[in-house]
Amino acid sequence: MPELPDVAVYIDRLSQRVVGRRLEGVRLLNPFLLRTAVPPITAAVGRTVQGVERIGKRIVLALEGELFVVIHLMIAGRLQWLAPGKSTARNALAFFAFDVGTLCLTEAGSKRRASLHVVQGRDALEALDAGGIDVLAATPEAFAARLVLENHTLKRALTDPRLFSGIGNAYSDEILHRARLSPVALTRALDAAQIARLHEAAQSTLREWTERLSREAGDWPTKVTAFHPQMAVHGRYRQPCPVCGAPVQRIVYAENETNYCARCQTGGKLLADRALSRLLKANWPKSIDDLP
Repeated sequence: MPELPDVAVYIDRLSQRVVGRRLEGVRLLNPFLLRTAVPPITAAVGRTVQGVERIGKRIVLALEGELFVVIHLMIAGRLQWLAPGKSTARNALAFFAFDVGTLCLTEAGSKRRASLHVVQGRDALEALDAGGIDVLAATPEAFAARLVLENHTLKRALTDPRLFSGIGNAYSDEILHRARLSPVALTRALDAAQIARLHEAAQSTLREWTERLSREAGDWPTKVTAFHPQMAVHGRYRQPCPVCGAPVQRIVYAENETNYCARCQTGGKLLADRALSRLLKANWPKSIDDLP
């Protein structure tokens, strides 16, 4: 799922193209994409884009008259920019036409999770916001207060959109590795120094990756993915940690997995994987040093 750095780059490139431009037409290829009925999507046609904003992982086209088109890419949704005259794209769900080109929303796979909302007024827009704070703008005090609002594991807290805005599976792994903290440590068990370290790691990780992805994107981001070879641990199971060289470990659950370095983050302890640890039982290794 595109997270804050990916969404920020989309917003930057989209702003350069459409702010001040009139939305000339909207074409939906899948009626299930649109999750609202009032106002109708046709109400957006003919209005000028006044800004492009972010709410969590959603991308918002702010049109004149306080009408907002809200795009949630979910896991497989992506945005393409088509040159004037081009009106087709693989896996297309919707087209938003401007005189300078067309914004195309695509979604790979058979599961249709991407969504489109059209809402009127700031109050209706804010109702779509889960309430998480912007980590990049958060003071150390605000970050700490939000972190300990509920007693959850760090992984769950960082990815909870009610607590923090725009962080998902990939960047939570990277943040926790940089902060040298276990993904299963409880938020209220952290001391002040650990919380400060986590705050700094969150801000520096998100800023660095936003800048990196922006440089790599060129005119438009065409390879938006949760996996990058430069990442420290995310998606790098069994590959060496760039800090200590120990093999990266993982916890698999549902459709996600948590990647971490046992040497750097858990004092060498291997965290129990719900599937493998139950299968191996007594043979489950307890330490990174017990691995063959």
